[in-house]
Amino acid sequence: MADSSDSTGEIAVGLAVRLPVFAAALLVALRMRRGHGWARIALALGLGVVGMASMLIEPIQALAEGRIMGMEPAQIETIDLAFGASRVLHVAAVLAAVVLMFVPAANSYFRLQPTPRHSTATGPHPESH
Repeated sequence: MADSSDSTGEIAVGLAVRLPVFAAALLVALRMRRGHGWARIALALGLGVVGMASMLIEPIQALAEGRIMGMEPAQIETIDLAFGASRVLHVAAVLAAVVLMFVPAANSYFRLQPTPRHSTATGPHPESH
């Protein structure tokens, strides 16, 4: 993007799309932490499916065309490798988070009470026994 004359515009558009998505994901994550089951499903579908697809489509297309990260192999620089590594770590973190949201301990967390929780540090509320 540094060589492109419209890189500032592209960055602005990218931020205009990503910032609301990140803000919504954060708000939904906070609802999930309070025990809202719908939030767990929304995050799994939104970030685990749609978000993951957006992270993988471009690299898969590039590999199918014989390119790596959108470039010919001889053009790759250290910053490109760092970006690729960060993308791999991001994908791994999202996959791990989605799996962890549905392990038995997480399932019982969401079943403990029908009402939302305010903190996980205090454990189950007395009225749930």
